[in-house]
Amino acid sequence: MKKQVLISGASFAGLTLAYWLNKFGYKVTVVEIGKELRSGGSPIDVRGKALDIVKEMGILQKIKDQEFIHTDEVVNAKGETLTTFSINALEEYLGDIEIHRSDLVDIIFDIVPKDEVEIVFGNSIKTLIQHEDRVDVSFEHGADRSFDFVFGADGTHSIVRKLVFGPEENFKKFFGVYFAFAKADHIETGKSGNTGIVYRELGKQAVIYHFKEGANAILMFRAPQLDWDYRNNEQHKQILKEYFGNNTNWKIPEILDTMLHSDNLYFDEACQIHIPNWTKGRVALLGDAAHAPSFFTGMGTSLALQGATLLAKELNANDDYRTAFGKYHEIFKPVAEDIQSRITRGLKVQLPETEEELQASFAAMTNNP
Repeated sequence: MKKQVLISGASFAGLTLAYWLNKFGYKVTVVEIGKELRSGGSPIDVRGKALDIVKEMGILQKIKDQEFIHTDEVVNAKGETLTTFSINALEEYLGDIEIHRSDLVDIIFDIVPKDEVEIVFGNSIKTLIQHEDRVDVSFEHGADRSFDFVFGADGTHSIVRKLVFGPEENFKKFFGVYFAFAKADHIETGKSGNTGIVYRELGKQAVIYHFKEGANAILMFRAPQLDWDYRNNEQHKQILKEYFGNNTNWKIPEILDTMLHSDNLYFDEACQIHIPNWTKGRVALLGDAAHAPSFFTGMGTSLALQGATLLAKELNANDDYRTAFGKYHEIFKPVAEDIQSRITRGLKVQLPETEEELQASFAAMTNNP
């Protein structure tokens, strides 16, 4: 009889794990709290060893077919161009693939056989009770079920991690930054295609990214730890109003107005998850639920692909799941921690705190082709 597994989360980590575990003979169920795959978001990169993984999955060419290189144009408060910059044109990033987030999610989702893998949208885990030989799971909707293993691939605010390992606050490292995303197709910048327009001042940054399907606006800012609820959209809008309401530079008033009237505002804090062990009993964490390197490192997607693949392969190679979980943690935790350590550099460039750092961030872009 096939071992039955439950994966919470249908993004890069969860879908990649579902692909591999199904391939290795497991009966896989994926539960996703969203009503559909999450689309939109900033461009993402497939880098380093993740390129070998997508090749092994047979989707490298499909990803290359959707590849692009976006250009960032840095402007001043009046919208005048200061410099242009394309990070993936730099030598250290040559060979990496930049792709729209929704395109990559769709590509991985398409290779997960729907007649073999059960994918449930609009539902989430309510309780987990571990036993020696199984995990009993109740859901927000539907009947209770039992699984051999449960995997938390449900993001920074993972419900699996909360239920099995404890409150998020026990493992979260906050970096003094908040950010928000919203669709902003109607804001005129005079640009189109794969172009990012960036306005930067001390402790704040505003961006409009033009994609093939429209544009997204981003606001980010440095702030002390706020008392906020990641599920409370109205509270998020009030926070943005407080920090940007009096700022009339560049397109900030239009971006803020767009966010205040958005039905799909995404607001979060720049943080990482640092947890002593990613596994407990028959439950394991992966992707952002395990480490959340932050988009400031530019490696979240690649880590998700690598970790999910390694975890699946260790389970396939070892009869004892405890051995497999141990090897997954032993091998991959140092990799994730190395990536996590890169966040300071990214924050310093994108959200400089001194005039010297601000000018240095402009100079770094100007000095690269």
